Amino acid sequence: MFDPTSQHAYENLRILVLEDEWYIRQIICRLLRQIGFQLIDEAENGVDGFREILRVRPHLILCDIHMEPVDGITFLRKLRALGHEQLSQVPVIFLTSDKQRETVLAAKELRVDGYLAKPVSLATLKDRIDHVLLQRQGG
Repeated sequence: MFDPTSQHAYENLRILVLEDEWYIRQIICRLLRQIGFQLIDEAENGVDGFREILRVRPHLILCDIHMEPVDGITFLRKLRALGHEQLSQVPVIFLTSDKQRETVLAAKELRVDGYLAKPVSLATLKDRIDHVLLQRQGG
């Protein structure tokens, strides 16, 4: 049971960061370590992200929207369409500077779990992650 007030709430949760810009990925990973995550995996696009999902089975995915060759919307569409119940339901939070109505609507239609505008702060990132994880366990 996820309890964000516990000192050890995050250390056994595996998180996958999909971000094509190396320095942004490093900043996000540093913020996640400050929150308490220890099991952090990275991929620079949706193709590599799928390989990592199958390899590490994350509890949560943070995903940029604008990546090549597979962008975040396409990645999420393929993830949700997977035949594997556990993997297709992994919570996804989009990290992006794109606030266009079409992008937001496409993300919602694909059941994105959260949406954060870059640059993201430590407090905002933690709050969104906590909200998504609590919501997923029915809390």
